[in-house]
Amino acid sequence: MPDTTDSPIVLRLSGITKRFGTLVANDAISLELGKGEVVALLGENGAGKTTLMNILFGHYVADEGTVEAFDELLPAGDPRAALDAGIGMVHQHFTLADNMTVVENIALGTQSPWSLRFNRAAARKRIAQLSQDFGLAVDPDRPVSALSVGERQRVEILKALYRDARILILDEPTAVLTPPETEALFRTLKMLVGKGLSIIFISHKLGEVMAVSDRVLVLRGGRLVGERRTAETTRKELAALMVGQEVAAPSVAPAKRGEALLVLESVSTAPSASGSRLDQATLALHAGVITGLAGVSGNGQSALAALIAGTERPVSGTMRVAGEPVSGWSPRAALAQGIARIPEDRHAVGTIGDMSVTENVISERYRDRRFSRRGFIDWKAARAFAEELIRDYDVKCPSPEARIRLLSGGNMQKLILGRALDPDPVIILANQPTRGLDVGAVAYVHRRLLEARQKGAAVLLISEDLDEILALSDEVCVMFKGRISPPSPRGARSIQELGEMMAGQGLEAAA
Repeated sequence: MPDTTDSPIVLRLSGITKRFGTLVANDAISLELGKGEVVALLGENGAGKTTLMNILFGHYVADEGTVEAFDELLPAGDPRAALDAGIGMVHQHFTLADNMTVVENIALGTQSPWSLRFNRAAARKRIAQLSQDFGLAVDPDRPVSALSVGERQRVEILKALYRDARILILDEPTAVLTPPETEALFRTLKMLVGKGLSIIFISHKLGEVMAVSDRVLVLRGGRLVGERRTAETTRKELAALMVGQEVAAPSVAPAKRGEALLVLESVSTAPSASGSRLDQATLALHAGVITGLAGVSGNGQSALAALIAGTERPVSGTMRVAGEPVSGWSPRAALAQGIARIPEDRHAVGTIGDMSVTENVISERYRDRRFSRRGFIDWKAARAFAEELIRDYDVKCPSPEARIRLLSGGNMQKLILGRALDPDPVIILANQPTRGLDVGAVAYVHRRLLEARQKGAAVLLISEDLDEILALSDEVCVMFKGRISPPSPRGARSIQELGEMMAGQGLEAAA
């Protein structure tokens, strides 16, 4: 990365304060961004990073403070002014229309509403040039619904460049990317910076922050608590700044392997809309054991998770839970067997955004005697349970009545975790349980899963993060094209070997 110490200042935020009721999301934050500089904005979930960027981009209006871009004061709450000033933002959750093509998504809103004809040829030509200049290959005529996650992100970046962005804000850009897609993104960022763009890179992943940034700004509790030149700091120091204390990895005691609580024998499922399926998959989950499942996204992990959660049924093979073959398998049957799930997508599957925290935490058990009285929900008991989870899992939340969509991703994940682990489950399906979480929240989730394992639960950890798989798992399996390799004990295989198996190499030998 270039030395930007003496670069012209292209962006200046001064004394930004934002309150939501009694919650102070941003507290007098000031920062500067130089031309051709990458500044990483680091902090725990709920630290105020996204709120600050939404103020910069005009989605929110600050209670105090100002924003200047290229020495011009930006009017508050005006996204069009931010766009016109050359500020582009790529959100963590993409804002694309699935039923439109790439070129239509990128050009949408860039011409006068009074224009009677969309100049598709001119738009395609410009997109092709931008794609070539910045290494963002994508077919302009494909519908967005047919694109991979990595391709959708390229479209979002192209949208910003198409509007002549000179400052690019990337909010958790790698949260849903595979390692190869992440590497491709980093190559693109290097090209963007080389052409004079300035970037604010919001992330929880310390390794990525160290790899791409020139400076790091750390937020904690809505305040700016630290600023470091990336070359002069360490991951350990940044982690301590984020959470206010040193973060220690949880210790993993030797497993006490118990009986097989869930067994799949040559199980196949019908293909889903995305093509994901199980193909004669064999797997055993044992009491007191964390089984890690590694694999590149799209190789059947979603089908396996759906099967265990009861939203999918086998079309062939045998599935046994607690020693008995399953019949009439459903989500209710899975819950009755003590299967708890931490779903892959906390927004689309794990929660209902416009329902309250209380409603969400009892959503899978509202018929339990604990929350039901003669067919009616006992809201007093439900609220008490929500308050208990908020306290025990250190959830930053205005109240149990707050709409859950107002919470940060990490706090939402803590509630899902609490809902899953109370009462003590027999089998835990943990599907990407730490995706998009900060280092402190990751350590917390890991500690809770290890505690459940020590109590005798069988845990299936599905993750695309090999470091997470190797850190927690007592045994590791690899999934490729719907099939599952036999388990390998902890430490038996290197990251390189697992990576090769994830690509389909060596699976026959492993069998």
